[in-house]
Amino acid sequence: MIPKIAIVGRANVGKSTLFNRLLGANKALTSPIPGTTRDRAEGDCFWNGTVARVIDTGGVNMKAIDPFDRDIREQAELAINECDLVLFLVDIKVGINPDDRMIAKRLRQSKKPIILVGNKADTPALRRAAEAGEWKALGLGAPFAIAAHQGQAVGDLLEDVWKKLKKAKRPPVPVSEVATTRVMVIGTPNVGKSTLLNAIVGQKRFITSPVAHTTREPNDTLIEVPMKEGGTKRYIFVDTAGIRKMAGVKKRGGMELAGVMKTLKLLPHVDVAILVLDVLGEIGNQEKKIIELLSESNTATLIVANKWDLVPHKTTTTQNEYLRHVAGKIPFFAYAPIIFTSAMTGQHVQKVLDMVDHVQNERYKQIDEDTLTEFLHRMIKKHLPSRHKGVSHPVILKFHQTAVAPPVFALTIKGKRADVLHPSYLRFLENQLREEFGFDGTPIRMRSRTELRKT
Repeated sequence: MIPKIAIVGRANVGKSTLFNRLLGANKALTSPIPGTTRDRAEGDCFWNGTVARVIDTGGVNMKAIDPFDRDIREQAELAINECDLVLFLVDIKVGINPDDRMIAKRLRQSKKPIILVGNKADTPALRRAAEAGEWKALGLGAPFAIAAHQGQAVGDLLEDVWKKLKKAKRPPVPVSEVATTRVMVIGTPNVGKSTLLNAIVGQKRFITSPVAHTTREPNDTLIEVPMKEGGTKRYIFVDTAGIRKMAGVKKRGGMELAGVMKTLKLLPHVDVAILVLDVLGEIGNQEKKIIELLSESNTATLIVANKWDLVPHKTTTTQNEYLRHVAGKIPFFAYAPIIFTSAMTGQHVQKVLDMVDHVQNERYKQIDEDTLTEFLHRMIKKHLPSRHKGVSHPVILKFHQTAVAPPVFALTIKGKRADVLHPSYLRFLENQLREEFGFDGTPIRMRSRTELRKT
């Protein structure tokens, strides 16, 4: 299901640097997709909630005599044959090499979609050099100029790769369709957590089974949902005991304490948490404590307002009134979408898995550097960065995304001290990011760092 991209080129053009950049910087450091560790250098590249597999190859010597070089070339040939698109990497600084010409000829014969990528174009002059006529001799057009080591234009390259894969009818796959999504159902006692889970797994279109040897206990539930195009989507649902006030739990001890401690230990390792609230009850201190734990974790969250069937005298505005009530109680958690359900009657339960998929994909959403640079310029015009400590006014040099699951954004500030920028400005940027790009259900981490730079 997952399309494959092969990085091919002669030695010392930066193939492994680009490979690491695609899998590391601005990407998840580990893959949630089973079976991605291979003998060859392969890994998953996440972009905007979708995934493609990248294959790194050794430096190709087309006139290789040494057995080791021949093996490298054979592995590159295998990668070309099985991939859906080739990134042919050349060194802009060095110019065309005889091996470049021979590799280009071989790639043209493959009939695979090819993007000629000019690496090490880390200055304006080198980027202009990528448009020079000599590169057209390879028969693949002008190189797409990047600097893999610094990450320059790599996001733009991925946009082009994704477009070409779609054109080749091998589009990148949504993360939620290929990964086993771990989902925790959490809340205080008697809000309907187990009833909700039973309602979800009780639908006949799902294949369910117990999961042995998991982190928690042997009664977690695996759900496999058949897909129209073939295959299945997999979820592992983790039911939890209702969490009461920790002071009372510690006093009572026993199985209740053990269950709560397991829940808290497992929370950072699940993808999505479903917080179940009793729509008839109040959002009290214990609910707020659970919400605080969720917001501090790296887990995406959606709220299920359960027992909706028991709400009397509902009108067309009742849901909006409840949404305003929740926003007033937990304004910092407004990014979590809310579904109104009745686990007892099954009302709207079918929407839960769709929303799990949505917030899981939002965790992997990525914004390219050029878009973030333009976004930052507009935000500075809208609201100038405010000073916190020190005598200098904060000057922001750069704003970019450094990770996904959850999304992490880094703000580079000129000077030696990061505390020159008021913390409220990071909150302002986070709110504006959500307003423009969504990130429904997922926490966003904002970081600031300093850099000495001449004006």
